[in-house]
Amino acid sequence: MEFYNKLSSYWKKKFGTRVRKVPLDAGFSCPNRDGTISFKGCTFCNEQGSGTGLFNKDISLKDQYNLFREKLLKKNKSLKLAAYLQSYSNTYCSSRHLTSTLEQITDMKDLAVLCLGTRPDCLNREKCQILASFPAQEIWLDLGLQSSDDLTLQRINRGHKADDFALACTMAHNLGIKVCAHVIAGLPGENIHNFRKTINFINDLPVQGIKIHNLYVCRGTAMAQMWYQGEYTPLSLHEYISWTVQALSRLRPDIVIHRLTGDPAPGELLAPDWAAGKMAVLNDLNKLMAEKMIIQGSQWN
Repeated sequence: MEFYNKLSSYWKKKFGTRVRKVPLDAGFSCPNRDGTISFKGCTFCNEQGSGTGLFNKDISLKDQYNLFREKLLKKNKSLKLAAYLQSYSNTYCSSRHLTSTLEQITDMKDLAVLCLGTRPDCLNREKCQILASFPAQEIWLDLGLQSSDDLTLQRINRGHKADDFALACTMAHNLGIKVCAHVIAGLPGENIHNFRKTINFINDLPVQGIKIHNLYVCRGTAMAQMWYQGEYTPLSLHEYISWTVQALSRLRPDIVIHRLTGDPAPGELLAPDWAAGKMAVLNDLNKLMAEKMIIQGSQWN
């Protein structure tokens, strides 16, 4: 039994086969790192911006895509692929540059879906129209929210407000783009009530997907300094499982779950230790949902 609306199941039902993401690094930056907003970045963010680093190795987007495509299709030749522009803020550029970036991956073999990660303050209608015109069967905008509490967003040096997310989300939705909201459980100063408010905030918006991450401490981040100084303590595994199950029970049942745990890069994790065991976290989460007979949206109203 599936207790929540998994992305893998959603895609298999829609495309008749499995869909796998291909991470792409197009060399974008972030206004929260280059001085436009701040030089510090979000307090939890690593210097690589959750990317592969392949752009800095002079590997073109086309070659990056084909590199991963070849590896994935060796295991399953019936796969469809989702090109995922992941690193940093992939609309932090001119409209012309965004167009030329997307043109590099147009007409790639087996490409069914475009996924693109960015910040809500790096979007406008013209850029959303460019995304909406991309020739894929489905387009997902991975949009960072993290929290609906503006004080929390200020505390983590996020550089935008919750209303910025709401405006960008609505604008994208009106152009036929699916929005996947990114949220974090266990942010500094927040408790379960704050996290529930973030889930309620998402429920009231035209959001079609969600990624829920645990806040883990990465080397070289401002969060690491807070952790070293005893100013921040990550959630325990028990707390994170409890928070996430409560969130899923309150989440609209139609929202597709893209992720339920963070995935630290090798060598970057400082704390908590359990964040390195992705499958153990998911197994414990499913076990608790089965024990309490909870499914996604069972407490949504």
